[in-house]
Amino acid sequence: MGLMDKVRAQGTQLAQRAQETAREGKVKLDQAQAKRRADAMFRDLGATVYAERTGRGNSDTKDKIDRLVDALSRQEAEQGLGDQAGSGDQAGGGDQASGGDQAGGGDRASGGDRASGHSTP
Repeated sequence: MGLMDKVRAQGTQLAQRAQETAREGKVKLDQAQAKRRADAMFRDLGATVYAERTGRGNSDTKDKIDRLVDALSRQEAEQGLGDQAGSGDQAGGGDQASGGDQAGGGDRASGGDRASGHSTP
């Protein structure tokens, strides 16, 4: 019976490890989804502020800015995104590593200039 006890113990350990790995994966997935939501809100906020500052806003623009700031503040408090959100994407948004949407089409990874769209040597 010693062999069967060892097999059961190993099975129990494997099941516990699988559950722990699944929990860790869910936490990472939740964090990634929260970051994606925050990134979308930051892009919306930036576009709305830009519209307001360039005279293209409408009567709802200031209310929308307030709503987005409130939503971002709540998400930051819940998810702790304050440090991550401010350090990754710069104004203009986009994914720096993959050359995502940026205000001038510049790609930070390849030395592009965001404001003018010209690349630097």
